[in-house]
Amino acid sequence: MGNGIFIGGGGPDYSQGQTLSLKYANRHGLIAGATGTGKTVTLQILAEGFSNAGVPVFLSDVKGDLSGLAKAGSADFKLHEAFTNRAATIGLKDYSYAAFPVTFWDLFGAQGHPVRTTLAEMGPLLLSRLMELSEAQEGIMNIAFRVADEEGMPLLDLKDLQALLVWVGENRAALSLRYGNVSVQSVGAIQRQLMVLENQGGTQLFGEPALDLADLMHIGADGRGRINILAADKLMGSPRLYATFLLWLLSELFETLPEIGDPDKPKLVFFFDEAHLLFDDAPKALVDKVEQVARLIRSKGVGVYFITQNPDDVPEDILGQLGNRVQHALRAFTARDQKALSRAAETYRPNDRFSTIDAIRDVGVGEAVTSMLEDKGVPGIVERTLIRPPSSKLGPIDETARRAAMQASPVVGKYETLIDRESAYEILKARAESAAHDAAEAEEAAQEQSSAQRDFNAGRRYTGARVGRSTAQPRRGGIGNELGKAVGNAVLRELKGTTGRRIVRGILGGLFKGR
Repeated sequence: MGNGIFIGGGGPDYSQGQTLSLKYANRHGLIAGATGTGKTVTLQILAEGFSNAGVPVFLSDVKGDLSGLAKAGSADFKLHEAFTNRAATIGLKDYSYAAFPVTFWDLFGAQGHPVRTTLAEMGPLLLSRLMELSEAQEGIMNIAFRVADEEGMPLLDLKDLQALLVWVGENRAALSLRYGNVSVQSVGAIQRQLMVLENQGGTQLFGEPALDLADLMHIGADGRGRINILAADKLMGSPRLYATFLLWLLSELFETLPEIGDPDKPKLVFFFDEAHLLFDDAPKALVDKVEQVARLIRSKGVGVYFITQNPDDVPEDILGQLGNRVQHALRAFTARDQKALSRAAETYRPNDRFSTIDAIRDVGVGEAVTSMLEDKGVPGIVERTLIRPPSSKLGPIDETARRAAMQASPVVGKYETLIDRESAYEILKARAESAAHDAAEAEEAAQEQSSAQRDFNAGRRYTGARVGRSTAQPRRGGIGNELGKAVGNAVLRELKGTTGRRIVRGILGGLFKGR
C-alpha cells in the first residue's frame, strides 16, 4: 500500500485490498452514485489517502460534511463499532483515528479565507458563460476586454467592467467600424446581467488579492499534503457561479503549472463535486475546453476527479479519460434509468464472478463497484468493494474548531484585507474629472470673452457719440456702432450656441478617447 491509496476490500469475502495507484492517480477518476449511497465518505477517504501520501488536495464541501477532515474521529462516535468491524473485515489492521491539515476557503469570506480572482484572469469566455450571455453579447464582452488591454485599463472587479461598458457604449460607432456591431441594447443587457451577478455574490469573487495557486499546494513539515476545502453550501445557491469558479480554477492550474510528464505521484488532486452543473446547457466551446484541460493537465501532475450522481452527467469524450472509478449504487426505476445503468456497466472490464450491471444496482451503502488503473495504465477488472472507514470525523465540525483551523492556516491574514488599486474604474473616473475641469475652464473663458466683447461694444458706442458731436459725421459713426454690436452679438450667440457646445463636447470627448 506504500505506492497507493487503500480504497477498501474486494473479493467474495472483502479481504482482497483494492488500491488506487499513486503513479496513475493523475489519470483522473469518477465517483458516481445515487444520493445517500456513500459518495461523500469515498471522497473523504480519498482525500485522507492523498494527504498521507504527501499530495495536496482541493475539494468543495457542498453539504458542509467534509469539514470533519480537520478533526480526528473518536471512539464515542455512534458508528465506532461498525467502523472497527469493517476495518477488520477488509484487512485494515492499522486503522486509527486522525485529523488532517486543512485550509478552509470561502468565496464569501465567512467560513474560510476569502478566495478571489480578477475579471482579467477569468476572461470573457468563462465570464460570458457565468452570465449566460448570447453570442452577440459575448462578442461585445470580447471587444471590451480587447479595448481594456489596448487602453492599459486593468479589469479587476465588477465596477471596472461596468465603467468600461459605459465607455464602450459611448464609443460604439468607432468600435463598430473596427470590431463589428456594438449595440446599446446588448451593452444594456450585459449591464443587467452584471447586476444579477453582483446580487449573487460576484462582488466577493472578483478583486484582489487574487488567489495564488501555490497556496493550494502546501505540504506540511510532517510530509502530509494540505486538504483545501471550499465552503460551497451557500455557493450552491448560485450553481452557475459555483461551476464557473471551479472551471476557472482548473483552467488556471492548466495554464500556470509546468509540464512534468508522468510523476510518481500527483502534485495536486482536484475533486469536482456536483459535476453535472459544469455541463448542463454548456455550449460546445466550453465542453471542448474542459475536454482539452482534462486531456492535457495530467502531464502537469494534476489529477481531476468528477463526483456526480450518474456517469451520463459527464460527456462521453471526457468520461473516456477517467481511468479510476468508484461506482456506488445506481437505482433503475425508469426505462431511462435502465439505459443509464447499462451504459455505466459497459464501461467496466468484466469480472467472471458476477454481473456488473447487477452489482451496480445491488451494492449497499458503503459499498461500491470499483476499477483502478493497473500496470501500464490498463483498467483493472471490476470488483465489488467494501469502502474503508474514514480516520477523520464523519460530519461537520463546530464553528470554534473551524476558526482554530483557520488561525493555524499558513495563509492566515494574506487574503482577508481587500485591495483596491488603480484599475479601469479609477482611470475612467480620472478622465471624467479631467474632462469636467477642462469644460469648466472653457466655459469660464467663454464668459470672460463675452464680457470683454460687451465692454468693447460699450466703448465703441461711447466713442461714436463723442465723434458725432465734433465731426459732424454722425451717420458714419452710427454705422460703425451698429456693425460692432452685430459682430459682438454674433460671437456671443456662437459661444452660447452650437459652436460653444462643440467646444465643450470636444473637451468632454477626451473621456472617450485613447490614452
